[in-house]
Amino acid sequence: MTGPTTYSPGLEGVLAGESAISRIDMERNSLIIRGYDLVELTNGASYEEVAYLLLYGELPDQSQLGAFLDSLRQERSLPQPLVEFLRQAPATVHPMALLRTAVSALAFWDPDAGDNSAQANIAKATRLLAKVPMIITAGHRLSQGLEPVAPHAELSQAGNLLYMLRGVEPAQHEIEAINVSLILYAEHGYNASAFAARVVTSTLSDLHSAVTAGIGALSGPLHGGANEKAMEMLLEVEGHGDPERWVAEALSEKKKIMGFGHREYKRGDSRVPSMKTVAEKIATAVNDHHWIELAGRVEETMVKEKGIHPNVDFPCSYTYYMMDIPIPLYTPIFVSSRVAGWSAHVIEQLAGNRLIRPNHIYTGHEPRPLTPLDQR
Repeated sequence: MTGPTTYSPGLEGVLAGESAISRIDMERNSLIIRGYDLVELTNGASYEEVAYLLLYGELPDQSQLGAFLDSLRQERSLPQPLVEFLRQAPATVHPMALLRTAVSALAFWDPDAGDNSAQANIAKATRLLAKVPMIITAGHRLSQGLEPVAPHAELSQAGNLLYMLRGVEPAQHEIEAINVSLILYAEHGYNASAFAARVVTSTLSDLHSAVTAGIGALSGPLHGGANEKAMEMLLEVEGHGDPERWVAEALSEKKKIMGFGHREYKRGDSRVPSMKTVAEKIATAVNDHHWIELAGRVEETMVKEKGIHPNVDFPCSYTYYMMDIPIPLYTPIFVSSRVAGWSAHVIEQLAGNRLIRPNHIYTGHEPRPLTPLDQR
C-alpha cells in the first residue's frame, strides 16, 4: 500500500478543489451564490437572472437580461428526430432516464458541441436551459398519449415549464412558486452531481457529457431523487394515519427518512424557509393546508427525536404535489434548474483544469501465484 492512507468515507470533509461559484456561510447558515445570499435572490430576482449570474459571474443589467431572454426564446425548439425518440420511448420509462438520454443526444445537433471555449460552453448551456424543460414536458405528455405543447413566447422559464406541461397558462402564484424552487435548486457547491460533472470535464470531455453525468448522479434518491421519495413517503404517512407513530416506527427500523438531513448544514438547510413560504402561498391558493400540516408533524417529530431538520427537498415535494405536478417530474424539474450550476462548474473546471484522479486504499489480495486452469 503506497501513497496517502487517510481515508474519509464519501470524501466527507475532503477538499477537492477551489471554486468562486458558491459556498455555504456557516456563521450565517446561508448559501452564497457568486457573493449573493440565495434568500435575497429568491426575494428579488428571476431564475433567468440567477442562471445568467452563474454563467457569466455577474447579475445582468436590463439590456443583458433582455438579450439573454431573447436567446432562450430562440432556442426553445427540439430537433424533430429527438421529438420522435421521445414519442417512441416506452411510457414506463422514468422521466430522468429519458432526460439523461435526450440531453446526451442534443449534442448531435449543437453547432458548438466540440468547442470547449468558455463562450461556446455558455452558448451550449443557454441552449440546454431552453430545451431541457421542453424535453421534460414533451416526454411526459407523449407518455400520457398527449401531444407536446409549443412554448409561450411571453412566459418565463418557470411559466413555460407549467404551460408546456398543462397546455394552459399558469396562475401568477404558481409561476412565482416554480421560480423560487428553480432558484433554490440552481447551484449548491461540490455536491455529488456537480463533482461528477467536474470529473468528466477534467478529462477535457464536452459539456453535454458532463451534464449527462450530472443528471445520472442527480437521479439517485440520496441526491436529487430525494424530492420524489419524500413525497412518496408523505403519501405513506398519510395512509398510516399517525405521523408521529410512523416516524417513531421508521426510526426504530433504521429506515431513512427522506427529505431530512444534509451533510453541509448543521443548523438546518438555509433554503427550507424560502420554500416553506412558497408552500404556504400555494396551500392558501388551493384552500388546502393538509399537506403542510402533515409535513409539519413529521418535521416536529424528527427534530424532537433525532435533532434532524428537513432539507429543501422536503417542502419542495409537497409544494409540487399541491400544484398537481406528477411526482416523477420532480427531479427532472430540479435538472432544468441545476443545468445552470453544472455548466458554471464545467466552465470553471476548464479554466484551470487538472485531471481529477484521486488515490485509493487497496483492500484486495496481495500478490499471489497464478494456478493453471486445470489445477483450480
